[in-house]
Amino acid sequence: MSLLAQIAIFLAAAVIAIPIFRYFKLGSVLGYLAAGIIIGPAGLGLISKIDTTQHIGEFGIVLLMFVIGLELQPSRLWVMRKPIFGLGLAQVLVTTIGIGSAAYFGFEQTRASALVIGFGLSMSSTALVLQVLAERGQLTSQFGRSAFSILLFQDIAVLPALALLPLLSVAAARNAGPGGWLALKFVAVLATVVIGGRYVLRPMLRIVAATRVAEAFTAAGLLVVIGTALLVSQVGLSLSLGAFLAGVLLADSEFRHELEADIEPFKGLLLGLFFITVGMSANLRLALEKPGLIVGLTLSFMLLKIAVLLAIGRFSGLSLTASRGLAFSLPSGGEFAFVLFGLGATLGIMDSEIAELLVLVVTASMILSPLLLALHDALFKKKERDDGPFDTPEELYPKVIIAGFGRFGQIVGRILTARKISFTALEANQTQVDFVRRFGNEVFYGDASRLELLRSAHAENAEVFVLAIDDVEASVRTAELIRKHFPHLKIFARARNRQHAFRLMDLEVRYTIRETFVSSLEMSEKVLETLGLSKSKAIETVRRFRAHDEATMANQQAVKDDESKFLQTTRESAEQLLHLFETDAAEEQETPLKRRAAGSQ
Repeated sequence: MSLLAQIAIFLAAAVIAIPIFRYFKLGSVLGYLAAGIIIGPAGLGLISKIDTTQHIGEFGIVLLMFVIGLELQPSRLWVMRKPIFGLGLAQVLVTTIGIGSAAYFGFEQTRASALVIGFGLSMSSTALVLQVLAERGQLTSQFGRSAFSILLFQDIAVLPALALLPLLSVAAARNAGPGGWLALKFVAVLATVVIGGRYVLRPMLRIVAATRVAEAFTAAGLLVVIGTALLVSQVGLSLSLGAFLAGVLLADSEFRHELEADIEPFKGLLLGLFFITVGMSANLRLALEKPGLIVGLTLSFMLLKIAVLLAIGRFSGLSLTASRGLAFSLPSGGEFAFVLFGLGATLGIMDSEIAELLVLVVTASMILSPLLLALHDALFKKKERDDGPFDTPEELYPKVIIAGFGRFGQIVGRILTARKISFTALEANQTQVDFVRRFGNEVFYGDASRLELLRSAHAENAEVFVLAIDDVEASVRTAELIRKHFPHLKIFARARNRQHAFRLMDLEVRYTIRETFVSSLEMSEKVLETLGLSKSKAIETVRRFRAHDEATMANQQAVKDDESKFLQTTRESAEQLLHLFETDAAEEQETPLKRRAAGSQ
């Protein structure tokens, strides 16, 4: 079968399976797994050889680790340090010890194998859990935030696990030479990555970004991931570890959101391909031979995780309702278990049949996880509510996004900073980003008219969107995108002129302001005062002019495409304005005469 035909089968399986599983709120990960089982050798047999696609799919994990690294900027970790390194560390440590002990004493695994099994099963699926909680509207609840913190720690904990796996391998130890030499190589590569990330990667990305060629920046992003991954792999460590390090090094850079937006489509497709190949490689024969063992192992480790999470939740001060919600949201295994068990079998740390058995166990737990959470809601949600206060740190998801950080956007940002209101600033001009950052401002490089970038900037969690983009077309595209995908956002838009304002008004952007309008009014007020008008009269004159002009704008919006009618309304507006002020002048002249007449009487 040709490669093109295989790609068509993969895409068809994903297109059919994903909507079905999403409809039943089971998550896309399970859809990919089911699609792989159906089209694989154990199912319909549409694709019999999976070696090539498996290697390509594993690159999806590499990209996933890079994106996770991008999300782990130090500021974010510091804000959530207590729940992440408190709840997260406790969950991973206790669960690993419990399951690892059971594997070592109960199933006679080696210490290295038991450690990999315990740690692998302590992981939960970040993609699956966050998606299910978001669909149920529980991500912002008290237990939802606690679950997020634990998942974040698990993502961090994968780093030492990926580094440890090759060191546990007998084969790797033989090939790498003395342990001291291996450690020296690791330190040297780590130093190279850190120094190179600061003095090579960022300058390179600045140069590429300055060309303003989107394809070149995407290629540069992929090169960063692949290059760093290959460099780290030279000392026997995993490709995923290298990608993770690259992400962490760029987490606080101005390119974080743009890189994440560029990598996201590749990550999604390749990660989906990875899950499909996992499903294809699932040993259904083993499942048919040992169904009781698989069910028993699945239920045992899920019940152990529920007990551990419930105890940790209560010990950390969560209410019983929140602790139970936490326990039922994270009982399953996760996608990293597939990676760890696969690498463990490849490196000879654990038996391949044990790895295949555990892959089936993790898959079964991921299938049961959404059903278990639904059962929890059915049993307890009607009786109890999670009303415990749990504030979202402002630094985690800023409530304001400023698109366009030029003269206009910077003033808005300075005022927000003065009031200690956090915001995310996006700017598509790399030269402007460099200039602003020299003055200590936090601004990210990226085109705000791209949906992936807005999602990377967490627009779904924001409340206000300040649209201050210079380019009219990009401004209108961004407004359309926000109205379609983030209708909850309140848009405050800067317009370059009346025509730009009309286009924004057509998109139901309720608050638009022309960039020179207010400053012109303010100067007019000062001019009137200098010419002898009182301050109050000057203010009133400008106020009436502004009200008249805004009313004219509203009337002209309906006829903006008809030139003759537009010109007619312009002339009528000018005449009305002239008449308005002539009437005011006449009234001003009559008022003193009336006062004198009243005094003489």
